[in-house]
Amino acid sequence: MAGQVKQMIDSILDQRAKGNSTVVMTTTTKLILKGVDPSRYTAASADDAAVIAKVRAIAAEWGLKV
Repeated sequence: MAGQVKQMIDSILDQRAKGNSTVVMTTTTKLILKGVDPSRYTAASADDAAVIAKVRAIAAEWGLKV
């Protein structure tokens, strides 16, 4: 299923920000620092198991479900 990484990242951003654009920006920065650049993934991006595992680990660290 293409775009799974994008959906996971969007879910993390929605859960943390709850509509606050400042929190979206800081969360995006934190994801980049952890090695996942949200701007690199689109709905058509091929899914990479390593990236999916990394995003799941980040979500678990932050107490979120993806």
